[in-house]
Amino acid sequence: MSKPVRIALVGATGLVGQALIRAAVGRSDIRLVAIARREVPLPPGARMEVLVAEPKGWGDAIAAANADAVVCALGTTIRRVGGDQQAFRAVDHDLVLAVGRAAKTAGVRQFIVVSSVAPYLSTKNFYLRTKGEVEQALAKLGLTRLDIIRPGLLRGQRGERRPAEKLAMFAAPLADLVLHGGYRKYRSVRDSVVARALIGLAKEKPAGRFVHEYDAIQRAARKGGD
Repeated sequence: MSKPVRIALVGATGLVGQALIRAAVGRSDIRLVAIARREVPLPPGARMEVLVAEPKGWGDAIAAANADAVVCALGTTIRRVGGDQQAFRAVDHDLVLAVGRAAKTAGVRQFIVVSSVAPYLSTKNFYLRTKGEVEQALAKLGLTRLDIIRPGLLRGQRGERRPAEKLAMFAAPLADLVLHGGYRKYRSVRDSVVARALIGLAKEKPAGRFVHEYDAIQRAARKGGD
């Protein structure tokens, strides 16, 4: 039996992080280590380590995790930070980049980051521009393997949801049916699918930088299935 893949998860309390924890329950092919600033809610049957530390101590925690891959599922929203763009950037750019640097310093071979569909450096959309900038910065770190996940609308059970988001969740399956060709990348994807994709990608060996949009996420999820 092959040695389990050790995955260090940063962003364990969010939608994707929680989905990855659920997906790992009962699996012997991976070992999950969560790194967070507070205790992480765990589903029944979860057997994993949780390293609790402030962000300034995450570098030491990542080194202690002795991981084959680091999954970064950090992210906030403009609404959650009260419209403060600097506060948003501090998480979605600065903190994500700091985690990438810590993974590089710790000698972790692979870094997997959950980004967003259509990140552009030149766009006026602050959210997408920030995502584009952090992707570019991560690519310059010299990581052995960098996987960038670019999901469209993420569907799953969030702790909080605005009315507009509820409507989008409801309409997404129908809207997906008309998104073809170059627009397929905008299709919505369930958190559980992204979680399986993360597991599948953590087992990949080739070095380099890889970007995964809707179809590639689906393929990786099939590889990461039970």
